[in-house]
Amino acid sequence: MNIRSLTRGDGVVIGAAVLLLIASFLDIYSIDGASDSADIPSLWGSGPVVLGVVLAGVIGAALIVVARAMPQPKKVAGLDLGQFGIAFTVFAAWSALGNIFDPAGAFDGEGGFVDELGAGLGLILALIATLVMAAAAVATPLVPALKGALIPAARPAAPQPYGGQPQGGYGYPGAQQQPYGGQPGQPGQPGQPGQPGQPFGGQPQPGQAQPQPQAPQQAQAQAQPAGDFSPFWFAVPVPRPLFAEDGSPTPIAELAPGTWYLAVEQRGANLVAQTQDGRRGVLQDTSGIQRG
Repeated sequence: MNIRSLTRGDGVVIGAAVLLLIASFLDIYSIDGASDSADIPSLWGSGPVVLGVVLAGVIGAALIVVARAMPQPKKVAGLDLGQFGIAFTVFAAWSALGNIFDPAGAFDGEGGFVDELGAGLGLILALIATLVMAAAAVATPLVPALKGALIPAARPAAPQPYGGQPQGGYGYPGAQQQPYGGQPGQPGQPGQPGQPGQPFGGQPQPGQAQPQPQAPQQAQAQAQPAGDFSPFWFAVPVPRPLFAEDGSPTPIAELAPGTWYLAVEQRGANLVAQTQDGRRGVLQDTSGIQRG
C-alpha cells in the first residue's frame, strides 16, 4: 500500500469519518425542558443508527482509502472496493437524513412525548459528516482539485542519469549519482569516490582536454538528432495506469503520486516507464507529469 497515492478528496473522506466517530459519542436526542444532568443516550444507544449511519460511513471511508492506496484495485462481484465504499457513504448519508426527520423512529409517543423529542447534536453532526463524506467520494474522480495528491512528491536535488542506482531507495533520484557507463578508476574519472564525475551529456570541466573544432560536414554528421530522447525521472499528479508494451488494453500496474519513476523511452506522445519491481509499461496519459 502506498499512502502517497491518496488524493485530496480522500483526505476529505478521512476527515469526515473522524467527525462521524466523534459525533457517535454525542447525544442522539434533544428533549425540550430536559436538565443538563439528564442521561440522554448517544448514537451508540440506537442499533439502526449505529449500523445504518456510523458503521456504514466508517466502513465506506475505509474501503475508499484502501482501494486508493492499493497498487491494483481489488474487485468483488465485478466492482472494485472504491465503488463499494462510495455506495456505503451514500447509504450512510441517506440513513442520517431519515433519522434527522424522525429521531424517535417507531416510538408511538403516547402522551405527547414525541412532540418534545428532536434530533440531538450527535445526529446533526453525523448528518453533516456523512453528507461531506458522500459528496467527496462521488466528486473526487470528477473534480480536478480533489484529484490532486494529498501528500505532494518532494522534488529531487538532481536527476539521476540512466543506469545509476538510487541511493535513497527506488524511485528517488538522489543528489549525486554515478553517470551512465562510469567505472571506478583513476582520480578525476567519473564514479571515483570523492571526485564529482561529469554528468552524462554534460559540458567538459576546467582542466579537461577540449575537443578540436571539426569541419561543418563532420560536425553535422556526428550531431545528435533534435528529437533524441534522454531518460529522466518523473512523478504523476494523480494515479495513472501503466499498460503493457505489446498494446494490451489491460493495465499491468498503476503509477501513484508521490513516487518517482524512470522514463526509459518515448513513443510518440507516450512514455515507456519502469516500476519499482522492474516492470516496464507504456504511460499513455503524460499530461501534468512532474519531471525530476
